[in-house]
Amino acid sequence: MRRLIISLLLVIVSITATFAGELPKADPRNMSFPELRFEIPQAERVVLECGMPVYLLRDTELPIINMTAMVRTGSVYEPSGKSGLAGMTGTLMRSGGAGGLTPEKMDDELEFMASAVESGIGIDMGTVSMTTLTKNLDRTLSIFRDVMLSPDFSEKRIEIARNQAIEGLRRQNDNPKEIAGREIDRAIYAGHPLGSVPTFESITSITRQDMLDFHGRFYRLDNMILAVSGDFDRTALLKELNAIFGPCSKKSAQSVPMIPQPRQLFQPEVIYAKKDVNQTVIRMGHLGLTKDSPDIYAVRILDYILGGSFTSRLTTEIRTNRGLAYNVGSHFDIGRRFTGSFIAETETKAESTIKTIGLIKEIIAGMTREPVSDQELKTAREYMINSFMFGFTSPAIIVSQRARLEYYGYDDNFLDKYRDNIARVSKEDVLNAARKYLKPEAFKLVVVGDASKFDGPLSSMGDVRTLDLKLNYPE
Repeated sequence: MRRLIISLLLVIVSITATFAGELPKADPRNMSFPELRFEIPQAERVVLECGMPVYLLRDTELPIINMTAMVRTGSVYEPSGKSGLAGMTGTLMRSGGAGGLTPEKMDDELEFMASAVESGIGIDMGTVSMTTLTKNLDRTLSIFRDVMLSPDFSEKRIEIARNQAIEGLRRQNDNPKEIAGREIDRAIYAGHPLGSVPTFESITSITRQDMLDFHGRFYRLDNMILAVSGDFDRTALLKELNAIFGPCSKKSAQSVPMIPQPRQLFQPEVIYAKKDVNQTVIRMGHLGLTKDSPDIYAVRILDYILGGSFTSRLTTEIRTNRGLAYNVGSHFDIGRRFTGSFIAETETKAESTIKTIGLIKEIIAGMTREPVSDQELKTAREYMINSFMFGFTSPAIIVSQRARLEYYGYDDNFLDKYRDNIARVSKEDVLNAARKYLKPEAFKLVVVGDASKFDGPLSSMGDVRTLDLKLNYPE
């Protein structure tokens, strides 16, 4: 029997090889492929009885449900002198217990169910998220609701969080890159809430009542959007969500102060922080633009060509051709609610600091003088269009993205038209965007390092303001 099987296999291999030999060899130069088509995944939008929009996307691959609430809040709304309040409030909503459940019991119960509930507040958004096995949805959802709407803010946990924040401030100047990142933001957004950073005084002044007030002001059902993905029954889930969040609230309309846009002042500044290191950290930039600008597509292409890729002009010249830095790049952070920023960054040996700064400025200025090449434009457009699909890699990402678009007020067809808008960008569009949004003569320049080792005086870049890294430290 074994001999028969072996004989049959040999015959099959022989026949296959014979037919394979008769097939013409493919020439890669003449091969053609059908046009790549990608349909943007959709999510269903439903409005609960309480008025909260919910985006749903069912996925039965695993018995898991993911849920994220996006809340219209952020550190930009912190009261004067309370910088750090939003971050501490967001953390302690989860870590400080909720709904009468102590932090320790909440931790134990979630761990037992293999569930997770997390919370946080950023610059312009608060989030509460949960992940649970489908069978444990009821109890995890109850904890999720309590964390979101009824946090207890345990005094003991507040003290722990405050001590951790203070310890973080004590170490805030240990890392030169963190210093540079903090100070470039402060310089660009000087006088605006976006430029505010926590201090020892602000952290120590924050009380439990401050957290209760901040939370109560923003965490309302009429101020949230929910994104849900995973293995759920649509009818049962909506019934449960309506039951747990209840009917429409009779609260008065929310009153939130209007935060103005940052002032469009383009004034150069040189900021120096002395740090006894061999490598200089360099950051430079200024205000950028918002999502509402019609130039965002040209700016995306500009971003890629100038400093947003491994073949960008900054990388090619400073890293590859000159060997002055390992890491170099630039990026427009297009603002979704407030004006974003443009920042170029690198780290170089102290002895090439002034040379590198001058070269970066010259490369950026070059973008404003003449159009990019045909090949640069083609490469950038193809990359942006072909990488678009990687923004939809999981149901949780897809549904959250849909919720974020509504949260930030994007047009309904923003994603549908994105690739076409990128494909229409011309060399003239990129040049006009560069001339409009790149102002190297008005950069805020932050340099962290040892000026005694620089290849020239930093004052050659302008009047220098030296930071006191010991300022605001406790005795």
